[in-house]
Amino acid sequence: MGILSGNYKEEPLHYGEVFTIWSNIAGNNGLVAAYQTFMNHAGDQDLKKVLEDLIQCMKDENKQLEKILKVNGIALPPAPPERPIAKLEEIPPGARFNDPEISAAISLDISASLVAFSKAMGMSIREDIAMMYGQFHMSKAQLGAKVLKLNKAKGWLIPPPLHIY
Repeated sequence: MGILSGNYKEEPLHYGEVFTIWSNIAGNNGLVAAYQTFMNHAGDQDLKKVLEDLIQCMKDENKQLEKILKVNGIALPPAPPERPIAKLEEIPPGARFNDPEISAAISLDISASLVAFSKAMGMSIREDIAMMYGQFHMSKAQLGAKVLKLNKAKGWLIPPPLHIY
């Protein structure tokens, strides 16, 4: 492996890149399980479609990230099992997440992942890693715009106090 040899595929990952990729996979694994659970609680079909898109997005990210770790001989983080499908009617009303709560949670997660992806781009010295995170950032930003539009259309967006002078 050539360190800064000009051929990024021959450059080793630095510890920050390894930890970022490993943590990203671990976080995605947890969110996929959470979003599968949210799918059981969601009643709105548009929200379910966004959840499906987010789950697929994270699974696609993980495929790329896992390949990098495997090539570099790094063990993958554990993943929880797939969540079973349940019927919304079988979940007691007081125990259910409601649609605005689910949408708020995924909005928060998207926002946090955009910050994490920006950090990953900035700390990477391998161009392929930085570009990969740039692509992740773009995909997640598009999903974030979709969720924002959904929140506004459904009346789920709770704006902070507006400054009108």
